[in-house]
Amino acid sequence: MKEKQVLPIGQGYPIFIIAELSANHNGSLETAIETIRAAKRAGADAIKLQTYTADTMTINCNKEDFIIKGTVWEGQNLYQLYLEAFTHWKWHEELFKVAKEENLICFSSPFDFSSVDFLEKLNVPAYKIASFEITDIPLIEYVASKGKPIILSTGIATDEDIQLAIGACKKMGNNQIALLKCTSSYPAPIDEANMIMVKDLAERYGVISGLSDHTMGSTVAIVSACFGAKIIEKHFILDRSIGGPDASFSMNETEFKQMVIAVREAEKAIGVIDYKLTDKQQSGRTFSRSLYIVEDIKKGEILTTQNVRSIRPGYGIHPKYYSEILGKTAKFDIEKGTALTWELI
Repeated sequence: MKEKQVLPIGQGYPIFIIAELSANHNGSLETAIETIRAAKRAGADAIKLQTYTADTMTINCNKEDFIIKGTVWEGQNLYQLYLEAFTHWKWHEELFKVAKEENLICFSSPFDFSSVDFLEKLNVPAYKIASFEITDIPLIEYVASKGKPIILSTGIATDEDIQLAIGACKKMGNNQIALLKCTSSYPAPIDEANMIMVKDLAERYGVISGLSDHTMGSTVAIVSACFGAKIIEKHFILDRSIGGPDASFSMNETEFKQMVIAVREAEKAIGVIDYKLTDKQQSGRTFSRSLYIVEDIKKGEILTTQNVRSIRPGYGIHPKYYSEILGKTAKFDIEKGTALTWELI
């Protein structure tokens, strides 16, 4: 299968920042459209949707297995949650159009074969596999078979799960794989972020790595940049007051914009490995120490610890020659405060 790089992700590219729309349209197409426009204003590179229906996710059943426990959706029936949260498929074409107008890359997380087929008709440039679907090997194989970059969240994944998922992609001839460190708690505790895993995912599995973040604030996103993240994904909402299943752990426009600025500054701060000095750093060496005459001395007088010292600024002989010049004699009368040079001794 011939592979083609269609996303600006990886070495040589800035961190790819994704605004996750998820359920934050709160059932309104107008809200979804305005959220996309706000994501652009906030500095996102991409907007990500989720493509499912309640029936493609689960069944309508009130048995104990289907009641959510231990999250912000405590006590809800799975089917009812997805019925509330899903993005109408009839909206997708319009949302992709708006994203294109805003020069945002738009793609989605499919949750079954039918959603993949639907998204293929929209010519999506990539696919995201949600954390809870990383064990769905048939789905991953089907997505990978489309030859698009595939981004996998690892929120509930063991090492074996990750290996199986990567193997499924490669089995279909798809090596365009990225893994996102994710903590599948909503919101996620910052002390469970484990950003050192971002670096390890890239090194251990030989893939692009990044972050799918459910913590509050920007700290984890900034730290991920320091560990080599090439992708950062955050839930994005116009205003948490509109409510909805994901509102409590989503960033608004102001917060997202501040995060983007901080991440871009972190990228600049990380820089590259380079021991050469910039012009500014080189000029700063004038404040370093060097050897100076600190007492008036006469021609023929011996240089001693009393009349020569290593002091600031840095216009004189390098201090490493201090021991070598002690005991030598002055060729000329030298005034106190003169930078010592080889021509003077």
